[in-house]
Amino acid sequence: MAARDELVERGAAGLTMEGVARRAGASKETLYAWFGTRDDLIGAVIEATADDSAQRVEAALAADATTVDDARDTLAAYAESLLRLLTSEPSVSLNRAAMTSAASSDRLLQSGRQRIGPVVERYLAHLDKHRILRVPDPEEAYRTLFGLVVRDTQIRVLLGDPPPPADAIRDEAKRAVDAFLALHVSTRG
Repeated sequence: MAARDELVERGAAGLTMEGVARRAGASKETLYAWFGTRDDLIGAVIEATADDSAQRVEAALAADATTVDDARDTLAAYAESLLRLLTSEPSVSLNRAAMTSAASSDRLLQSGRQRIGPVVERYLAHLDKHRILRVPDPEEAYRTLFGLVVRDTQIRVLLGDPPPPADAIRDEAKRAVDAFLALHVSTRG
């Protein structure tokens, strides 16, 4: 996506509709017609980036997964995607911009966490309803899962550490989900 590439190359402060249009081979007018404002375009980048992390969870909800192994696989895929997302160059650029702008911060929260978190919370409630996991408070359980997955990794990358390699992200995601399941495996019959 041209906007994401422009964001990574120039940062949120340097992202312009003209630059994105040039990179995309489109006109500024077309971008304004599609997205409205520069902030709306940035919001679309946030949403597109965040959507990947929720796709597996949405698919599991649609498929009505019903075993602990299904839950482990779904949550591990989500966790890996989330950690990959939060340490990616576009996410780092967006988060750095959000730290300096209340409007960007609000947009990042609305298009990211506040949109994707409830999808995972619905999945956790589904697992509780089907007695796969014990999740009396899906919102609190999601916070726990998020904390176990992200830990201090995103902060370290925002402060300049290199992002972890793919295999380390996969291993961290699996460890986080195993710890989460240890807290929430249902003993109900």
